[in-house]
Amino acid sequence: MEMPVFETLTIEVDAGVAVVTLNRPEKLNAFNTRMMQELISAFDVTDANDQVRAVIVTGAGRAFCAGADLSAGAATFDYEARGGQDRDARMIDGVWRDGGGQLTLRIFDSLKPVIAAVNGPAVGVGVTMQLAMDMRLASTDARFGFVFTRRGLNPEAASSWFLPRLVGMQTALEWCLTGRFVAAQEALERGLVRSIHAPAELLPAAFALAREIADNASPVSVALTRQMLWRMAGAAHPMEAHKADSRAIFARGAMADAKEGVAAFLEKRIPSWSDKVSSDMPDIWPHWEKPEFL
Repeated sequence: MEMPVFETLTIEVDAGVAVVTLNRPEKLNAFNTRMMQELISAFDVTDANDQVRAVIVTGAGRAFCAGADLSAGAATFDYEARGGQDRDARMIDGVWRDGGGQLTLRIFDSLKPVIAAVNGPAVGVGVTMQLAMDMRLASTDARFGFVFTRRGLNPEAASSWFLPRLVGMQTALEWCLTGRFVAAQEALERGLVRSIHAPAELLPAAFALAREIADNASPVSVALTRQMLWRMAGAAHPMEAHKADSRAIFARGAMADAKEGVAAFLEKRIPSWSDKVSSDMPDIWPHWEKPEFL
């Protein structure tokens, strides 16, 4: 599948790993309506391409993303007043939907694992968009800012759901209420990022992690596992997980990859996966709407 050409980002595939690069370096990769729409489209592309086994998101230049593009000045967040594309992109079925949240919900639904390679400052939506990603690796140049209260705003992008699950309620409250910048080392110590790397070593480390998944794991099993772990983070009772697990393991056990995985293990060889995310995903979501679970 040929990769599309975007205005605010680039996407390249190398050995099964798609690299999505926020590409407005002259604006420190500031987030605007076009970037929101193009990022959502990029995840549609990676989900549909069976050659893509993992996705890395990073930024061009010295920043990951400096947050919302403030070029509209005081009217930046007044979408009703701004009209046009900005208003239309945030009014869905008559309800206001913030752009960062539209993006993080799309990432939440991704069928491919998503790794953030945070190469520099990540502020506002530049950090909240990462919370729906599966792992975050940071450069020593990275810093993070949940600066909303210092701009007269509130956290967005569904970050009030994601952030406490990653770092705990106390840290989430401290970072969001103070709006202060958080250095990479503190982000590591409090669980926001997985590891810190010298700038030149960041992307190679992200690739190594992506390749560990792509080279060894069944793509359909990866997609299912990612969805199960994320969705169960908000389940009311472990019975919900048991229902989903049971439905999934019953379906997967009868498919080609499970047979190949066992055979490859017994024969001490590398498995050759044949099930495809585009066509072989078991239909277990949303499990709570399935008649047999009511």
